[in-house]
Amino acid sequence: MDRRLVLKSLLTAAVVGYTSRAFSGSPISDLIAQSAGADWGDQFDSDASGRGRITTDEPVLSYATVSYMQQSIGAYSAIVENGGWNTVPTDQGQLNIGMRNPVVVALRQRLAASGDLAQQAGLSQSFDTYVDAAVKRFQLRHGLPADGVVNAITYKALNVSASSRLTQLRINLNRVTKKTEQTSKEPRFVMVNIPAAQVEAIEDGLVVQRHTAVVGKIDRQTPILDSKINQIIFNPYWTVPKSIIRKDIIPLMQREPNYLTDNNIHLYDNKGKEVLPEDVNWHSDEAVGLMFRQDPGKINAMSSTKINFPNQYSVYMHDTPQQSTFNDLMRFDSSGCVRIQNIRDLDQWLLKNTSGWDRNQIEDVIRSRKNKSVNLKDPVPLHFAYITAWATGDGVVKFRDDIYHMDGSLDLAIGSN
Repeated sequence: MDRRLVLKSLLTAAVVGYTSRAFSGSPISDLIAQSAGADWGDQFDSDASGRGRITTDEPVLSYATVSYMQQSIGAYSAIVENGGWNTVPTDQGQLNIGMRNPVVVALRQRLAASGDLAQQAGLSQSFDTYVDAAVKRFQLRHGLPADGVVNAITYKALNVSASSRLTQLRINLNRVTKKTEQTSKEPRFVMVNIPAAQVEAIEDGLVVQRHTAVVGKIDRQTPILDSKINQIIFNPYWTVPKSIIRKDIIPLMQREPNYLTDNNIHLYDNKGKEVLPEDVNWHSDEAVGLMFRQDPGKINAMSSTKINFPNQYSVYMHDTPQQSTFNDLMRFDSSGCVRIQNIRDLDQWLLKNTSGWDRNQIEDVIRSRKNKSVNLKDPVPLHFAYITAWATGDGVVKFRDDIYHMDGSLDLAIGSN
């Protein structure tokens, strides 16, 4: 039987049984921005069945996810009906392995309530290796650095109410179900989960690639959309959007008159004639009527690749010369487009059915620094989705910040960005 049909059958299963692994928590954006990086490796991938695993090859948009979310909603409902879970006091400051503090008892209770710590671990005041592992698991599920340190960010995640998370799960179940009904008919597709700043490439019902991404700022949001990837441009020119000209470049040129020249950006009037930067009045809107185009190269804003797809928002996916931004915890920093880490792997997968475009050819063209457009033989469906809660297995729910405030008035303690 087709794998997708098997997964679809899970929708009709009775999935209301209580599981001890219910979940809570959400990072707070302004505190996250202050956090240092940590080890993002998943230490909890075990059990080949996928039950209880934090990372699997199941797509976010799948009937398995829908089924696991339904189970989690049942578990959350039971927790809420029984009064929710305790909060963890914060006045004592940071907690980490090796410490002994009465608040560790409350921390153990909270982690046990969400299934991150086994009940048999007890209620000792010692922050031991069991608590350390449980905190890391909790942090991974909430998109936080899995360093085992309970700091301001993790306290905020721990102290979001169970009722808020139940509401969030219900909201996102609707989103995931609707999108899954659409993508279940697509043998290959790409999904950008905006709140998670993550990209999945799916083939035959399984994730074959995951990519860290950078998406739009809160005031320049990446749109929710459905389209098809139909073209890849290697060594692209970058034509600067008017919004960036107004908000970014004009103020920069007022302070740094050599900015355009230093960044290989040329100006052209509506007849295609080049205009020198020194001939423009940068204290007016004169520049908005010009075309700004950056030459291909290492410092080009799109670096090696631009991935095109028809859409009304003039957005696209692309590489970036600023690779360090993929290490940031808050990756909401673009003007609406999506930057993708290790984009050449995605290029290769997208072009797998387009004759003459193996990895060697891709690398040769990129090294040439010459602009080259390639149309895909088989355009690949693309979905920009907004999913802040989903499940990857029995008792494993992941949460992300409602960065664009689309989940309604939940008490998620999300700061501005």
